[in-house]
Amino acid sequence: MENYYRELVSFLSARLGNAQAAEDVVHDAYVRVLERSSDEPIEQPRAFLYRTALNLVIDGHRRNTLRQIEPLEALDADERFYSPSPQATLAQGQRLEMVQRALNELPTVCRDCFLLRKLEGLSHLEIAERLGVSRSVVEKHIVNAMKHCRIRIRQWDHA
Repeated sequence: MENYYRELVSFLSARLGNAQAAEDVVHDAYVRVLERSSDEPIEQPRAFLYRTALNLVIDGHRRNTLRQIEPLEALDADERFYSPSPQATLAQGQRLEMVQRALNELPTVCRDCFLLRKLEGLSHLEIAERLGVSRSVVEKHIVNAMKHCRIRIRQWDHA
């Protein structure tokens, strides 16, 4: 299925008008496909991957549309008076700690690719140039890092 990565990014970039958003959607689609619970083999992996990615785009669009419907005053008031409960703050801190622990388990290059993409917003090409690796290596590392973090957090949540 890795053969379809660049093809799908190009397809979504043309539709979304944003290459980085397309890459993020494709990463999430790959992780969803890799984490699916069914043991049934995927008969048409290309079509399945495209459908998964398009569903993610549609879900994201729905969320954005719902947010845009709310008046700005309501959003402003919500944020001004929002103060998370101590339990929510603790849970968020624990989750961040879990992500950090999971990232620390990764090989350095894999972790660096993920952090450069997610925290600094660098493109795959910029990361490849900075780290002296190929673009496809960067893509694989980011997908592997996301998958690893999700798996570990799930394990720790159920421990």
